[in-house]
Amino acid sequence: MTIHEIKTYKRNALINVTAEVREAVRKSGVEEGTVTVYCPHTTAGFTINENADPDVCTDLLAALEALVPKVNFRHMEGNSDAHLKASLMGASVTVPVKDGEPVLGIWQGIYFCEFDGPRNRKFYVSVNGR
Repeated sequence: MTIHEIKTYKRNALINVTAEVREAVRKSGVEEGTVTVYCPHTTAGFTINENADPDVCTDLLAALEALVPKVNFRHMEGNSDAHLKASLMGASVTVPVKDGEPVLGIWQGIYFCEFDGPRNRKFYVSVNGR
């Protein structure tokens, strides 16, 4: 398992970490199996989505903001919307590995989802297989 650090730059952001995941798979030497990318934070998560058009990320963040607006939540930190968005995205993604590479569609990328930034974050990459 490898630990990766990431500095987020605004409150809500999708940051493409596909290159870091590919490198972790290559370094592992695993030719066939799975790679899991995990976020240990309750106000951030992961998703797989299009990596060709940056407007997709912009639209996704806007839709999440519309789905989970800041309202008068009871959580005293004032970031309940971030907790809800992270829950909607999920804490991890798992991708098959074939021929030493993550199996992603031509337009797919793995994104770290920040909902309570800017912050210094970390995530884990675990590669399993043979």
